[in-house]
Amino acid sequence: MTPPSFSICVYCGSRPGERPEFTIVAQAVGRWIGERGGQLVYGGGRTGLMGTVAEATRAAGGRVVGIIPKALVDKELANRQSDELHVVDTMHERKAMMGERADAFLALPGGIGTFEELFEIWTWRQLGYHDKPVGILNAGGYYDGMLSFLAESVRAGFMNDWQMTLVRTGTDAPALLESLADEARRHPKGDKLAEVL
Repeated sequence: MTPPSFSICVYCGSRPGERPEFTIVAQAVGRWIGERGGQLVYGGGRTGLMGTVAEATRAAGGRVVGIIPKALVDKELANRQSDELHVVDTMHERKAMMGERADAFLALPGGIGTFEELFEIWTWRQLGYHDKPVGILNAGGYYDGMLSFLAESVRAGFMNDWQMTLVRTGTDAPALLESLADEARRHPKGDKLAEVL
């Protein structure tokens, strides 16, 4: 079997959200990954945007790696159709495996879990634990408020412009995905994540 051309971890909601464009963008992301022979690494559920991006990836010919804690197997309806489904003991194990298996990271619309995963992987990058690209897909302006707040944090002196350069943002799914994949290809596969996970 041909190995995937790249592996991208997608953080997104276990709910679909109230606006149809959120589902549309999740479908577009999964389709883009699958059509390019890529691999999706994600939270392992069949609900919400998580299920949508996984289904779209598989339908377009991509591989799906789901990673889910035991406590969420029933709540998030573990995706037994994943090419790989890893059931782990804790959230920490879930995030560690997602980090290790991915070449890049992308946040779609989601809730508190998505925010936490995004900020953790971004923090690890600024600390030098990895050099994998991180992106935020601002579908339908969902992240406008958060991005404004981050700019305010820079103005207030709690962050700096360099930290903001460590995450890519965009509203066009194919363009942002291509940018992340290009950056990932320029970096060696090995990194220092295993030292801290």
